[in-house]
Order: sequence, then structure tokens, then C-alpha cells
Amino acid sequence: MEDNNINFNELWAGQKTSEPNAEDLFLKINRFKKATIKKLLFTNIMLAATTAFIIFVWVHYQPEFLSTKIGIVLTILAMMLYILVYNKSYSLLKNADAAQSNSEHLKNLLSLKARQQFMQTTMLNLYFILLSAGIGLYLYEYTCRMTGFGAMLAYGITGFWILLNWFYFRPKQIKKQQAKLNEIISKLEVLNKQLE
Repeated sequence: MEDNNINFNELWAGQKTSEPNAEDLFLKINRFKKATIKKLLFTNIMLAATTAFIIFVWVHYQPEFLSTKIGIVLTILAMMLYILVYNKSYSLLKNADAAQSNSEHLKNLLSLKARQQFMQTTMLNLYFILLSAGIGLYLYEYTCRMTGFGAMLAYGITGFWILLNWFYFRPKQIKKQQAKLNEIISKLEVLNKQLE
């Protein structure tokens, strides 16, 4: 009769584990760095173009209400504050190079993670509050000229879009960014422990 007793401890101990390959990890870090810099550049270009368009509308259409002008200023302020703080991440990305030790890479990525968390909480909250207030004030002059239904529709669509961004797109984007960075950090931590 065959022996059907399986020693799970031996099987578990003999199992091969995938250790992070240092070269693959640094390729991932470089790809992440390049993708983040591209996103940073794209965000700068889009917000600068949006600001230029808003200024063009302000100059060309000459709003009459003070609320409209305050709304424009709040909207531009929201974008400029966000960009100024967001661009500080560039120095963390720029300073990372292949000559750094693993612990320096890890320290740099942890700093980037802390910066990212600040951007995703404090700055994004401030950005959405200022932007929402700015858009709301901007729309006031034009919705005053509409029927009650038209004004409610304009504010409803705008509010829906802001809420959709806040509750759907923003959390999804945050989760995606955190997952990428957390994966790289955890692999780098494993690599550092192996080298100690």
C-alpha cells in the first residue's frame, strides 16, 4: 500500500520564490520615473492652456459681475497652486539616477510617496474646493440670464461633473498611482533586505 501522507512543511520549504531581480527593478523604476515626468509635463501644458483660455475669455468677453471676475481668479488660483506644488515632485524624480544605492533609491521613492499622498489629499481637496467655487461664481452671471430651469440645468450638469470627478475618477487615479509606487517600493525593500 502507498504512503499517502504528504509533508506540507517540506513542500512549502522547497517551494521556489521569485526574488526581485535588481536590473528589472531598476528598469521599472526608470519607466515609472519617465511616465511620472511625462504626466507632470502633460499636466503643466494642459493647465497652462486652460489658464490661457480662461484669461482669453475674461479679456474678450469682459464679464460685468464682480462674482464672475472672482470666479475666474479662484479658478486660475486653483490651477496655479496645484501646479506649483505638483512641480516640486520633479526634483525628487530628477535626483534619482542609476548611480544611487538601493537605500538612496528607497529613500527617494518614500519621499515621492509622501509627496504624492500630500498631493492626493490636501492639495487635491484645496484644488477642488477653489475650482468648484470659481466655476460656481463664474456661472452666476450667465445663469442669471437664463430661465430657472436652464440655470438649474447648468448648475446641475456642472455639479454632476465635479462630483463624478471627485467620487469616481479621483479615487480610481489615486489607487492606480499608489499601487504602482507601492509595488516598486516593496520590491526595493525586499532587495535591500537581501543585500544586508
